[in-house]
Amino acid sequence: MRGVFIDANDSLAEIFERQRKPGDPEMRVHLDPDIKPEDWPAILDGAEIGVVDHTALPTEVAKQCKGLKHVVFLGTGARSYMNPEELAELGITVHLIKGYGDTAVAEAAIALMWASARGIAQMDREMRAGNWLRDDGMQLTGKTLGLIGFGGIAAEVARIASGSGMTVIAWNRSPKSHPGVEFVSLDQLLATSHVVSLHLLLNDETRGFLSRERIAQMRKGVIFVNTARAAIVDEVAMIDALRSGQIRHAGLDVFNTEPLPGDHVLTTIPNVTLSAHSAFRTPEASENLIHAAWEHCRRVAKK
Repeated sequence: MRGVFIDANDSLAEIFERQRKPGDPEMRVHLDPDIKPEDWPAILDGAEIGVVDHTALPTEVAKQCKGLKHVVFLGTGARSYMNPEELAELGITVHLIKGYGDTAVAEAAIALMWASARGIAQMDREMRAGNWLRDDGMQLTGKTLGLIGFGGIAAEVARIASGSGMTVIAWNRSPKSHPGVEFVSLDQLLATSHVVSLHLLLNDETRGFLSRERIAQMRKGVIFVNTARAAIVDEVAMIDALRSGQIRHAGLDVFNTEPLPGDHVLTTIPNVTLSAHSAFRTPEASENLIHAAWEHCRRVAKK
């Protein structure tokens, strides 16, 4: 069984090659992170396994990938790039990688929370422009952090936030318990949290989950952090809430269009801190990610 890492960047390619072992399936690395979806068939060249970082695989393109049986998606958010159910009907199984970057993403969420609370990015921008901007920040010790969705990343966020003196509450779609975290109704979480951090997977049930009505339920002056997926949030409603002050500040790592266009409205709003979908990007997380990808490839090749 042959495979191709179809859109490798330099750093992931280096890790992928370093983790290769004797007896592994034949896996070729295509070193180009900027391929287009329509390039899949030519790059695969009949291979049965496609390892993919971020390139979309439309169903119509997948139909042209003769021989493709397995897609190993480097992350959990494959639905932003392909339709796993439609691919399954073509005989293509999509494999996800969970947990590889829980600590990395959690630390990024915490960083966005603190930067939002103190307006650090805005002060930096203004000082570079020659303006001595000073404003009162939000002290987070003693404040309530509400986590919407509770998996591995949220558990790490809870650990860090609890250690910094915050009260942590959470809501999850299925019942859960976790030391030091109080699980509450979604209505209670939205109404009482000083900071809301989003940790849901994107699927048909969660798309648009944080609607205009739910944003309106949030405590006035809330900080909102999203390191999950942009499509879970009503973007227009979020922007309106930022402009009105309903949301004091947003720390965003994910966007409906990526890369975020330079003229996007979010780049014009001062009370937003932006990061380039990089919450998961640490050397440690990348090592974990590629290790899990190889394990998928080894497993399916033995079947």
